[in-house]
Amino acid sequence: MGKGFFQVPTAINEPIKSYSPGSPERKEVLEQYKTYYNGNEDIPFYIGDLEIKTGKTRTISPPHDHKHIVGQYHLAEKQHVEKAIKNALASRKAWADLTWEQRAAIFLKAAELIAGPYRAKINAATMIAQSKTIHQAEIDAACELIDFLRFNVEYMSQIYEEQPDSAEGIWNRVEYRPLEGFVYAITPFNFTAIAGNLPASAAMMGNVVVWKPSDSQIFSAKVVMDVFKEAGVPDGVINMVCGDPVMISKTIIDSPDFSGLHFTGSTFVFKELWKQIGNNIHTYKTYPRIVGETGGKDFILAHPTAKPQQVATAITRGAFEFQGQKCSAASRVYLPKSTSKEILELVKKDVNTFNKPGSPEDMTNFITAVIHEGSFNKLAKYIDQAKKDKEAEIVVGGNYDKSKGYFIEPTVILTTDPHYTTMETELFGPVVTVYVYDDNDWSETLELIDNTSEYALTGAVLSKDRYAIEEATKALQNCAGNFYINDKPTGAVVGQQPFGGARASGTNDKAGSAQNLLRWVSPRLIKETFVTPEDYRYPFLG
Repeated sequence: MGKGFFQVPTAINEPIKSYSPGSPERKEVLEQYKTYYNGNEDIPFYIGDLEIKTGKTRTISPPHDHKHIVGQYHLAEKQHVEKAIKNALASRKAWADLTWEQRAAIFLKAAELIAGPYRAKINAATMIAQSKTIHQAEIDAACELIDFLRFNVEYMSQIYEEQPDSAEGIWNRVEYRPLEGFVYAITPFNFTAIAGNLPASAAMMGNVVVWKPSDSQIFSAKVVMDVFKEAGVPDGVINMVCGDPVMISKTIIDSPDFSGLHFTGSTFVFKELWKQIGNNIHTYKTYPRIVGETGGKDFILAHPTAKPQQVATAITRGAFEFQGQKCSAASRVYLPKSTSKEILELVKKDVNTFNKPGSPEDMTNFITAVIHEGSFNKLAKYIDQAKKDKEAEIVVGGNYDKSKGYFIEPTVILTTDPHYTTMETELFGPVVTVYVYDDNDWSETLELIDNTSEYALTGAVLSKDRYAIEEATKALQNCAGNFYINDKPTGAVVGQQPFGGARASGTNDKAGSAQNLLRWVSPRLIKETFVTPEDYRYPFLG
């Protein structure tokens, strides 16, 4: 604590810019997009004050134009990862000792840099290499990352303010120490905001971090590092390494000073990392914190009283925004028999108004490309299988083409089997499967939804019947960490809907809340007695 009890600026959600035709923000981001598209970014990795280029590189291409190269990034070797760990540990004491308001100021400045001079850069980088439309880039790379930084500063101050009661002659106080060692942050391709938040939230609480971004997100990760550096994050506090994920993770998890994992990615990888940490448990100086947000098989359930147009919009937006590549995206839908045909016709009508999947540079496009060829091939395989299976039919979509970009048409599969493979398997693409239930089987359908998936991330129920809403809310309490009533299951806002799920969807530590930040501190209770006893005898001894 510095020389005062400081109040941080009140956090408010960053307003979303419209990017409407003729707007200055539209002009600016398109100019930056063209600069990146026509350029050749040479992206290093970052250890302390060094920007390292090994000469061993991989190229970066837009998923919507995969034959075009916009840059390359340099790959770290084991020695570099070891150096990143050593550098982080060398930086730890000075960073941990820095008063909290100085750390707060750095990340508040980072938020303002993204809101201003870096907004077009971070959005355009996300559009280029992650194939997001400008709206999806704006709500993610700009607004959500700004919100994470601002709200986390506010949550940090609230955590520090939380103190125990004291008794007469005694002063009890708690200090929220950073973890002893370093934190390993692993981030996904689909959200630039998550990529920035996972290392930043741990660092904000006084920790030092080694960060490995997804290979498919490095273009915007470089902008995030530029922001952190300009904001004043000291060298060595956040070290970014790229390369072989197995080698990097093993090197880090083998370190005795490893003290925490902040992860967003696949369930399988998270479980494998947890296993490695468990196998190494006798190696560590302290028990590592393990925080993870993983997969989802998220649902929409419509009650017979739900308005068909509202259900259709929830499906169209929830399943197809950002090509369904959100861990919260609607992937399985349960419709009542009485309104199912009308709802599916409305969804079909919506999808048929989409342009063919194309580049995000064309801002009339609602759909662009999936992230890479592996994702494309997986989705195409499931679509082809649905065309063959008797228990499935394609309602709309079903086409795909990777000649220029990894384009999958938004696809709706209708199945007669509630356990059909695409009702249970996480696809992570613009494919949603619908099962029609008998109106009288509402309660049984709730049980079906709860028991169908290993995941428990998001889910939505739409109904005008409040008794049905209450029944669903209770019956589905364990199968969605974020539960939406009369809305789509996506679009959690920092400060409003803390995000995370349980079961195979993660540890449910709620990014965008104080609950997450508490995982990155180790509290120390200090009890001070003002008049120290000098006689061991208690009164009961007489």
